[in-house]
Amino acid sequence: MSTSETARHYRALFISDVHLGTRGCQAELLLDFLKDNDAETIYLVGDIADGWRLKRSWYWPQLHNDVVQKILRKGRKGARIIYIPGNHDEFLRDFLGTHFGGVEVADSHVHEAATGKRYLVIHGDQFDVVIRHAKWLAFFGDKAYVTALGVNTWVNVVRRRLGLTYWSLSAWAKLKVKNAVSFIGRFEEALSEEARRQGVDGVICGHIHHAADRDMNGVHYINTGDWVESCTAVVEHHDGTFEVIRWVEEAQIGEIRTKSKEAPVAA
Repeated sequence: MSTSETARHYRALFISDVHLGTRGCQAELLLDFLKDNDAETIYLVGDIADGWRLKRSWYWPQLHNDVVQKILRKGRKGARIIYIPGNHDEFLRDFLGTHFGGVEVADSHVHEAATGKRYLVIHGDQFDVVIRHAKWLAFFGDKAYVTALGVNTWVNVVRRRLGLTYWSLSAWAKLKVKNAVSFIGRFEEALSEEARRQGVDGVICGHIHHAADRDMNGVHYINTGDWVESCTAVVEHHDGTFEVIRWVEEAQIGEIRTKSKEAPVAA
């Protein structure tokens, strides 16, 4: 459900790793988020559609089409939309520099914030050693990830019936496994080093499904997270500050407030 009557407006909005075309995609929550949040510029930071999964089996419900239409509608209303493909939608890298439906396709982009600071916007798979040197292992890992998401769906069905909030099994496991934590750290360091090499102040990326907003030895590292596990996005406010929005938490707070308003007042 929508958490506010009027959409909040930002200078820029960054979304990645939606994975439309998969059963794990939280399209309903994303659609809800897009109804409540607008921006002058919207960056789609890769893996918006999942070409890997769609090649194996076609899955595209109306809700996924609604997400695409909602984004295109924002473009028609004046928002600038920049699509930076990731590894799961790498087929779009054949169209770099082109426009379709008002959407610009680019391999990366340098975003200048209201403060004047410059940020490299890139999906980040180029700095994933598994993707670069052992793509077969990435496909294997993708299948294991799908299995974890399937289990996660049933876990949350039970949790909802018990009145508990959403919880991500895969995100929890990722942060508990030592090698996964080490991989995230190396990825963050590699992206920060690339930003430093290009002479920009920060980097905004996706790919690892782990939202973050931190300083990495003088480089502002921001990760948008995803819309499969955590349902997060990054926004730049009009004063140039950045914020990670965790939509599941905001939606749950909104539901609590709505129920509170609707509850009858005791006599």
